[in-house]
Amino acid sequence: MIRIGVPSKGRLMVETFDWFGARGLPMRLAGADREYSGAVDGIDGVQVVLLSPAEVPRELAAGRIHLGVTGTDLVRETLADWASVVAEVAPLGFGQADLVLAVPAVWIDVETLDDLDAAAAAFRAVHGHRLRIATKYHRLVRDFLAARGVADYQLVDSQGATEGTVKNGTAEAIADITSSGETLRANHLKVLQDALILRSEAMLLRSRHADTPDLSDLMARMRSA
Repeated sequence: MIRIGVPSKGRLMVETFDWFGARGLPMRLAGADREYSGAVDGIDGVQVVLLSPAEVPRELAAGRIHLGVTGTDLVRETLADWASVVAEVAPLGFGQADLVLAVPAVWIDVETLDDLDAAAAAFRAVHGHRLRIATKYHRLVRDFLAARGVADYQLVDSQGATEGTVKNGTAEAIADITSSGETLRANHLKVLQDALILRSEAMLLRSRHADTPDLSDLMARMRSA
């Protein structure tokens, strides 16, 4: 049985179903409402597992699903050595978003990471604690800033409306996913010129740890369609 993990709700689920359907694997919801199960019509030996996007990398790493769809941002954030755990099969052409670092728009002298580094040092001297960056992408942000020599900061966890943390006084800057930038601008934030951390999109991935059945027929069917 080939188990495919797909997003369990919303636009990402619909676009994933459409992507597979266009390639000869017509997916649909199965069972009663809120059962979070799916099916592939007309194909034996394939099971659809509905998961939250954040669960897909963990299930691939554990080998409980053979293929999965999620954003590259979640894969790289969740899995430390992601390339040894999963293989990228195909970009799906939707779900594009950028992980960026943004600061208050009124910080007119802070436009680059070097400016942020200087501002962070000055902030600590004045306030007695490190400049706070709200994010849910701790691994990606920490690695990005370390590679660029920015050190005088602290990450604070934000699993909700990250853009609002600056206005609410719980952070001085944020690192978050954005597609259009409208929410950032609405919260009076600006993206630093050199602070694109990652370009993300929906990706079909294969587990390297699953006891994988032969996927050649399935992949050939998708390629031919």
